[in-house]
Amino acid sequence: MSIRINEIVPNFTANTDHGDITFHEWIGDSWAILFSHPKDYTPVCTTEFGAVARLTEEWTKRNTKV
Repeated sequence: MSIRINEIVPNFTANTDHGDITFHEWIGDSWAILFSHPKDYTPVCTTEFGAVARLTEEWTKRNTKV
């Protein structure tokens, strides 16, 4: 299954550092970026996740959850 920009992602539950979430409930009335990577601990994974994390304030200003 592929997901494209502006498509509604099917609802799912996930275990996170903040406990279990249901995706659609977690999003609420905000925008969301569903971010994935091909493999843990690869150089690209590390730099991209770091860059996204550094933009936390910007995501919050734009009512966007990552």
